[in-house]
Amino acid sequence: MREDINKVLENVGKVIIGKKDVLEKLLAGLLADGHVLLEDVPGTGKTKLAKALSASLGVDFGRIQFTPDMLPADITGMHIYSRETEQFEWKEGPVFTNILLADEINRATPRTQAGLLECMEERQVTVDGETRKLAEPFFVIATQNPVETAGTFPLPEAQTDRFMMKLSMGLPDREEEIRILETYREKDPLLELNAVMTCEELIAVKRQAEKTYVHPLINGYLADIVLATRKQEKVVMGVSPRGTLALMRCCKALACMEGRDYVTPDDVKKLAPAVLAHRLVFSFGRSRQEEAVKLMEEILKSVPVPVEDFSRR
Repeated sequence: MREDINKVLENVGKVIIGKKDVLEKLLAGLLADGHVLLEDVPGTGKTKLAKALSASLGVDFGRIQFTPDMLPADITGMHIYSRETEQFEWKEGPVFTNILLADEINRATPRTQAGLLECMEERQVTVDGETRKLAEPFFVIATQNPVETAGTFPLPEAQTDRFMMKLSMGLPDREEEIRILETYREKDPLLELNAVMTCEELIAVKRQAEKTYVHPLINGYLADIVLATRKQEKVVMGVSPRGTLALMRCCKALACMEGRDYVTPDDVKKLAPAVLAHRLVFSFGRSRQEEAVKLMEEILKSVPVPVEDFSRR
């Protein structure tokens, strides 16, 4: 399993330079059956990252460019009247894919954003009273620009909570910038990227990640961290049980990616800021991601770390 995961990381690394930590967390979110929100300034490679990941996994890829005039039916699909058959025929929307890039999701109205809620949570689409299941895997990578706020509609707290992780690509340093120039000097490496894992192999890795053992002390550690978020004076709303389960699933996926069949406290420490920070609400209607990440780091330092053999006995 670890060799297969490393192949994917190396393959995407041909396109995305110097962002291995972000890619590992993104892949953990996929294996944990979650969704990821990428928030960063334009031009940092968010869209290219999603395309490179889908190309490396050999799965179907779909992209939606969110705009203020979009409707939920533009996402899920609709019934269209056919003159030939004189009947309404079902036309699938772009959500019927494996990896869906929801580009600039905050540019659509709340009504349109809500069109993704059932897809993300239930892995299904219900239109005109008929429910259709989505393919496995179904992974949403949503992007938004934190700088340009004109004409945008911030995601409500309830919808932000549906994303398992919130990540930021970040700007490259000098050495990475030079490597980017050398890599893209002649042509885009994404055009020649081949799949190194099939959809069936990806599902098998997901099933293996689900079996990863979580020691009772780790469960207690997770609960202590989450309870600490609910006791902070600055926080209006702490992490819900959905966030606790999301952190556990992500830790199981990361452990599987690293070739272990059990979770350790280091897995929790590595993923807790990305999984829990965006769920902290300091004041309704305002996003304060940097402050939330710092608070999560302080909580991780204050909560006692269990010491034990965490493997299954």
